[in-house]
Amino acid sequence: MAEMTHKRRSEKTENENGSRLNRIKPVTNFFFNLLFTLLALSCLLPIVFIFIISITDENVIRTQGYQFYVTAQTISTKAYEYLWTQRATIWNAMWVSIKVTVIGTALGVMLTTLMGYVLSRKEYKLKKFYTMLIFIPMIFSGGLAASYVVNTQILHLGNTLAILILPLAVSSFNVIIARTFFQTTIPDSVIESAKLDGASQWSIFFRIVLPISKPVLATIALFLAFGYWNDWYQSMLYIKDQDLQSLQAMLNSMQKNLEYLTKNPTAGLTSTDMIRLMPQESVRMAIAFVVAVPIACVYPFFQKYFISGLTVGAVKG
Repeated sequence: MAEMTHKRRSEKTENENGSRLNRIKPVTNFFFNLLFTLLALSCLLPIVFIFIISITDENVIRTQGYQFYVTAQTISTKAYEYLWTQRATIWNAMWVSIKVTVIGTALGVMLTTLMGYVLSRKEYKLKKFYTMLIFIPMIFSGGLAASYVVNTQILHLGNTLAILILPLAVSSFNVIIARTFFQTTIPDSVIESAKLDGASQWSIFFRIVLPISKPVLATIALFLAFGYWNDWYQSMLYIKDQDLQSLQAMLNSMQKNLEYLTKNPTAGLTSTDMIRLMPQESVRMAIAFVVAVPIACVYPFFQKYFISGLTVGAVKG
C-alpha cells in the first residue's frame, strides 16, 4: 500500500514538473500572440487592399495611385457595375472553375488516398518499386513539350474539361503525405482483424480506413482545391474555346489584354467605347477579389483537420 502511494506521488510530481516546464511565460505568450496576429494581418490585408482598390474611382487611381482608404468622394461601384454587365461571361467562367474544382478535388482525393494506402502496406511486394516511381517526378519532369504532345496528340484531351482536371489530380507530394499518414496512424492489427473477419480490401479501405482518416483527407482536399481554383496555366496551354475558360484564365487574359472583355459587346457599344468607359484598374481588382473570396471562405471549415494533417509523421514527445 505504501509503495502504491509513493508511486502515485512520484507520478504526480513528474506531471507537475512536466507541466511546469511546458508552461509558457506570460511575456512569451504575449509576443507569440502578437506575432501570430501580425502574420494573420499580413494574409488578410492584401485581400482588403484589393477590395478597397476595386471600389475606388478610376480617376483617383490614375491621378493619386493606389490608396489604402476611400472617402465618400473617391468611392465608386463602377467596376462591379461593369462586371454585372458582363455577368454572362463571368458566371460561365466561374461555373467552369467550380466544376473543375469540385470534380478534380473529389477525383484527386480518391486516387491519392488509394495510392497512399497501397504503398503504406508492408505486405505489398511492389511497394519499393512504386514508391520510387512516384518519388522520381518530385525531382525530374518530362518537360512542357513532352506533356503537351502526350495530352493533345496521344490522349486527345485538348480543349476539354478533362485537360483541366486530370493533369493536376495526382501529385507525388500528396501521395507521400497520404502514405505517411496511413503508416503512422492506421494500426496493422486493425487491418489484420478485418481480414480475419472476411473483409475485402475495398471494404477495409472504405469502411475502416477512410472514416478515421479525416485529417489527411481534408489536407489533400485543400491542397487540390487551391490548386484547381487558382490554376490558369492549363487553360492557357490547352483551351481555345472561351466557354471552357476558367475564371482565373479569364483574369489572366484581362491582365494581359484589356480587350478580352470586349468580345462580348453590350447595349450597342463599340469596342473603342467599351475600352474608354471600362474602369481598367478597379475591374482587375474586382475580378481578383471575386476569385480570392470563395476559396478563402472554405479554409476555416477545414482548419482543424488541415493542421492535424500537416503534423502527420511528427515525433511525439
